[in-house]
Amino acid sequence: MKINRKRLPLLALLLAVSFVGNAQGILGGHVTGNIQLDGQISHADSVIGAADVPEKLLMNARADILYTNGNFSAGLRFEAYQNPMLGFNSKYQGQGIANYFAAYNGDKLSVTVGNFYEQFGSGMILRAYEDRYLGVDNSLLGLNVALRPFEGVTVKALAGKQRYYWEYGNGIVRGIDGEVNFNSVIKAMADSKFRLTMGAGFVSKYEPDQTISFSGNPAYRLSLPLNVGAGAVRADINYGNWSLQAEYAHKGQDPSVMNDFIYREGEALMLNATYSQKGFSANVQAKRVDNMSFKSVRTESGEMLYINYIPAITKQHTYAFLSMYPYATQTTGEMGLQADVMYKIKKETLLGGKYGTDIHLNGAIITGIDTNRIGGNGTLGYTSEWFKTGDLYYADASLEVAKKLNSKLKLTCTYGYQIFNPIVEGHEGQLHHNHILVGDLTWKINKKNVLRFEAEWMASDSKYDPNVDDKRCGNWIMGLVEYNFTSAWFVSVSDQYAYRDGVGNYYNVSVGYNHGATRLQLGYGKQREGLLCIGGVCRQVPASNGLTFSLTTSF
Repeated sequence: MKINRKRLPLLALLLAVSFVGNAQGILGGHVTGNIQLDGQISHADSVIGAADVPEKLLMNARADILYTNGNFSAGLRFEAYQNPMLGFNSKYQGQGIANYFAAYNGDKLSVTVGNFYEQFGSGMILRAYEDRYLGVDNSLLGLNVALRPFEGVTVKALAGKQRYYWEYGNGIVRGIDGEVNFNSVIKAMADSKFRLTMGAGFVSKYEPDQTISFSGNPAYRLSLPLNVGAGAVRADINYGNWSLQAEYAHKGQDPSVMNDFIYREGEALMLNATYSQKGFSANVQAKRVDNMSFKSVRTESGEMLYINYIPAITKQHTYAFLSMYPYATQTTGEMGLQADVMYKIKKETLLGGKYGTDIHLNGAIITGIDTNRIGGNGTLGYTSEWFKTGDLYYADASLEVAKKLNSKLKLTCTYGYQIFNPIVEGHEGQLHHNHILVGDLTWKINKKNVLRFEAEWMASDSKYDPNVDDKRCGNWIMGLVEYNFTSAWFVSVSDQYAYRDGVGNYYNVSVGYNHGATRLQLGYGKQREGLLCIGGVCRQVPASNGLTFSLTTSF
């Protein structure tokens, strides 16, 4: 059982608090929880590149237990990876208590001891979070305190070490953040249409010194900063139908494997403007990121131990071909702009018809930042002009039209155009230009039976190259039929086929059952190798061919 001795004091504290609480009669509290079990059986397939799996059955499982009574709560999470499913780091292999905490949440004060998740602002200097589907968990083990001395004022302070699979990183993370809602603090602004919230935060990491040498000059030793700080200021402004969010972050010198051990300071700016009214909304986002990778261990290059989070501003597509080339945030440097417009054509008009028509238009462009290299390891690395762009990384434009044809039929049609630069995934090659069409028809037969048809087509100027082995290249077609019946069962059959300049025929059959809070799903088919991305954070998913199953329930 993977229980680190360093965790035993906090585990003992949790049990002691529970014991004292029981003596005081808090057994009248409430216990909730959830259980999730995912499994996979895969066998070799040379066509799609699926490797043989020696143990055949792979499994990820977890159980979360939460006890609450008034302002007090305590919980733990048991995890088991026997062995981890394909795409999850092998360092997860094992089982044990991975997360435990005790917390008090009052009107003026909140305190958490143990594992916790926290975020300052949009996360550009601190975001401790978990995404089980990406295999990411950078929770902090330590102390988290939030103080609310007055209405509209919140001050947070924390300290701890980040989870690193079954251990914890050597770096110590400490932070403080404050936020003021002026409409709550200033009585004269209480009923104003102008709403203003401002905040600021600071995070530092301490990491012991170590020797970093390079093959070109092994005698050369870097003078590493043991403490690295990052600060941010933010504002949230609302007036009537308008809103604006802005945040700027700055990070001190932080030489690491992520930036090739240079001493350039980092910075990032994010802007988000929105206008909305009934039947119409528009949103524009912009950002610039320069050397903002921030980890608690300077030599860690994987997906773990990130202190901060730089969100992507590209649309998170749900259809298969539109999401085939997801964009991963380039924390070393990028500039981006996204615009999103939603409009509903009114009912009983020429284009709106009886039920109205929904139109969704989205466009985004991401580039690198222009850099002038001035040195390598141990130097400032490069200079960069603020408004000068570099290479095109990604561009995306999509138009979605959704219309209810009658009381039972709804049709959604989407066109998308994408430009993708393989360099963002560490590959060489020309830009990929993709045209994508999607048709989605839903037939609500009755209250308990729904039938959905989906057809997709993608034309790309990319061609499969065995040396690169990117199996997304070429032209593709896809078909899907999904049937939900009796409000409990569903079955889905789909197939993706590369019919020109590509490789692969990826079929999948899924069956699912829902009963109350319990869901069981079985699937059999082929999974294409590629990236799985959520919010700009990605992990590599290898090819697989076989059976998958998932069971979730809560109580």
